[in-house]
Amino acid sequence: MREIPGAWRRTARGAGLLGPGDAPAPTIFAEMTALAARTGAINLGQGFPDEDGPAEVREAALAAIADGANQYAPGRGVPVLLDAIAAHQRRFYDLEVDPQREVLVTAGATEALAATLLALIDSPDDEVVVFEPYYDSYAACVALAGARLVPVPLRFPDFQPDLDELARAVTDRTRIILVNDPHNPTGAVFSADVRAEIVRLARLHDALIVTDEVYEHLVFDGAHVPLATLPGAAERTLSISSGGKTFSMTGWKIGWVTGPADLVDAVLAVKQFLTYTNGTPFQPAIAAGLGLPDAYFSGIAATLRAKRDLLGDGLRAAGFDVSIAAGSYFTVADAAPFLSSGQDAADFCRALPERAGVVAIPLTAFASPQHRAQYASLVRFAACKRTEVIAEASARLSALR
Repeated sequence: MREIPGAWRRTARGAGLLGPGDAPAPTIFAEMTALAARTGAINLGQGFPDEDGPAEVREAALAAIADGANQYAPGRGVPVLLDAIAAHQRRFYDLEVDPQREVLVTAGATEALAATLLALIDSPDDEVVVFEPYYDSYAACVALAGARLVPVPLRFPDFQPDLDELARAVTDRTRIILVNDPHNPTGAVFSADVRAEIVRLARLHDALIVTDEVYEHLVFDGAHVPLATLPGAAERTLSISSGGKTFSMTGWKIGWVTGPADLVDAVLAVKQFLTYTNGTPFQPAIAAGLGLPDAYFSGIAATLRAKRDLLGDGLRAAGFDVSIAAGSYFTVADAAPFLSSGQDAADFCRALPERAGVVAIPLTAFASPQHRAQYASLVRFAACKRTEVIAEASARLSALR
C-alpha cells in the first residue's frame, strides 16, 4: 500500500485523525452522528440547527438562482455581499472597512481560517496560540501550515484563561493569537480583561490576531465585542465570521474575512487556490440577511438563551454539573457522576445513545494530547435544536439518575 502523503499526514495528526500504526480514523463527530443514525438517538452532538432560517433569506437565494446567478462569483465575493459585510461591521461595531479592499468572502469560516493560517504562517518556527479546548480544524490547519500549536487551557466551569498562563504562552515566536469568542466548544465569552490582555500581548510581541466570531450574534448577556474594536488592535487583526450560525444556514458555507488590506490580500492569494469562489446565489441571500432589522438579531440570541436554559435545567435534573454558557450553540456538562473507574467522557458518549437515546460529544475531542486529562469527564451538548427536541432529550437523560 502506498504511504499516506506528508501533507495529509501532518494535517491528520494535527486533527487527531491518525491512530495506532498511522491508520486514518474517523472523527468523533462522524462516529457520534453514525451512532445517532443507527440507534435513533437525539443528536445533540453536532452543532447544526434543525430549523430553517429566515424566509426572506431563503427567498433571496431562490430569486438569485432564478435570475441566473449560477456561475462563478468574483474572487473577492459578490459586490452586494461585500457592501453588506462592511455595513454590518459599521452598524454593529462602528468598524469602518473598505468593501473593495478589506473584505473577502470565503467558503464558510472554516475556509477563511485555513486560508488565513496558510497565508500568514511563515516558517516552522512560527507558533499559533489557541485557547483550549478548541475547534478541531485549528490544529489541523496549523499542522498543515507546518507551524506549532501552543494551547492555553480553559477550565471548567467558567472557561476563562489564566492571564499568567496566557502571558507565558505568547512569546516572540508567536506569529498568530487565534481567538474564538464566543467560544466553541465551551460557550464561554471572554472577559474585558482577557480581551485587553490578548491585544497587549500581540502588540508586545508583534503578533497577529485572528478571530473566529461565527457566534457573534449569539451572546446572551450584553453585546459581542470584537477584538478589532480595541485600541491598537485593528491594524493587526483579521476578523472571521459567517452567515451559517446567524441565519441557521450552515449548509450554505458563506463566510468572510475583514481586516487590513495587505493581510486580506495575503489571504486571497491562498484562497483563490482552494475553492477559488463559491455559493454565488447564496451570497446575495446572506447580504439580505445582514440587512435584517435589529429585532431579528436580538431575537435569535433570546431564543437560543431560552433553549440553553431548558437544556441546562434538564442536564442538572439528570445529575450533571453544568457550566452556564454565555454564548454560542453549546453547553458543557460534567459527566463524572456517571463514569465508572477507568472510564472517560468518550466512553460515556459512546454508551449514551443506547443508555439514554441521546448523542453528545466528549470535550477531549477538542483538546491536545497533553491536556486531555483536564477534560476527561466533560461533555458538550448542542442547544440549537427545536424546543420540543431539547425537552425530549432532557426527559431521556433523566433515565441516567
